[in-house]
Amino acid sequence: QLQAYGGGLVQAGGSMRLSCAASGFIVTRYVMGWFRQAPGKQREFVAAVSRRNWSGSNTDYSDSVKGRCTISRDTAKNSVYLEMNSLKPEDTAVYYCAASSMATIDRTLISYDYWGQGTQVTVSS
Repeated sequence: QLQAYGGGLVQAGGSMRLSCAASGFIVTRYVMGWFRQAPGKQREFVAAVSRRNWSGSNTDYSDSVKGRCTISRDTAKNSVYLEMNSLKPEDTAVYYCAASSMATIDRTLISYDYWGQGTQVTVSS
């Protein structure tokens, strides 16, 4: 199971940190991703972190958030985070965390096996 939380209302230019707590599996053994879905739009990829291996892990970000967002993982808490800065009104969406058993990062929704319930992020102008 995945439990996402941390959303809310923030002014444009502000910051927000989303959290995703996992249970029943270990986050370092999965590709962990964040997606978002704005009203009337399809769910889209935001960021992902790969499985941890002997060389560490790597990350991937959509062009729309690159440089403004950071995905991280806390093994002790078995959780994944999305730190968002310089938020824009177009970042307003429901944000979902997801886990994929794929060997490498994939941006497609179908690659993800588990999904959290979503948390609303609203950025006011």
